Amino acid sequence: MNLPEEERTQNGERGPDTARKELPGAEEQQELALTEHLRELRDRLIKSLIAVGVGFALCYAVIEPVFSFLARPLDQILPPGTTIVFTSYPEAFFTYIKLALVCGLFVASPVVLYQLWAFIAPGLYEHEKRWALPFVIFSTIFFVGGAMFGYFIVFPAAFNFLAGYANSNLDLLPSMGEYFSLTIKLLLGFGIAFELPILMVFLGLVGIIDAPMLIRNFKYAILIIFIAAAIITPTPDVINQVLLAGPLLLLYLLSTFLVWLLAGKRRKIRESAE
Repeated sequence: MNLPEEERTQNGERGPDTARKELPGAEEQQELALTEHLRELRDRLIKSLIAVGVGFALCYAVIEPVFSFLARPLDQILPPGTTIVFTSYPEAFFTYIKLALVCGLFVASPVVLYQLWAFIAPGLYEHEKRWALPFVIFSTIFFVGGAMFGYFIVFPAAFNFLAGYANSNLDLLPSMGEYFSLTIKLLLGFGIAFELPILMVFLGLVGIIDAPMLIRNFKYAILIIFIAAAIITPTPDVINQVLLAGPLLLLYLLSTFLVWLLAGKRRKIRESAE
């Protein structure tokens, strides 16, 4: 016999509305955990965007010196009396905006990298969380160092190679937008490429890779590094590819040593705990 809804509820039977409202404990905890992760991700992204915004404002306030600094590798190889030009009314404005945004990212990189570490740190062990400060410091050093390596070492050789196509029939009139779009891509590319040791140390920290695996796959790493160098460098010549691939190979070897060192330290910690 079907009892009324109120009687079934009073007799201890759950009505349909009550059943829908109650979730199993594990499912409810999982949903709350996911919500917390999403909320924390949102907060970290907002803080990173604010830092980049502040960096953008600071860089835009001094955009002329920044422009002159980044144009120096090209100015040194331009024929006398030749300057960088812009071919449309909004080109200079939007180039300044993009340039200030990328420079702002470099300025804000310590804050952005710290927010990244703070987001992933809760999933690590207590002794692994102590790597927060070294992670931020060395990530910033490698990121900015990679961009400086591209600026001081690769840019002069690459732009000199590209400018060599000018002759009596071809005048070099570099466009402001094209030059700085290429420069920005290269600065970011070199900066990210030089984060290789940080990435590999982190993967070793969480146990995804180890030193024997890196040594075993060194020949594949050489191939991948040279392919990446061919993609990142603006010219197809071998010299510029080697200029990038050489330091990346050294960084790979440094990463292998650091992963090995980290594994030994973790092994000692486990043995002392036992």
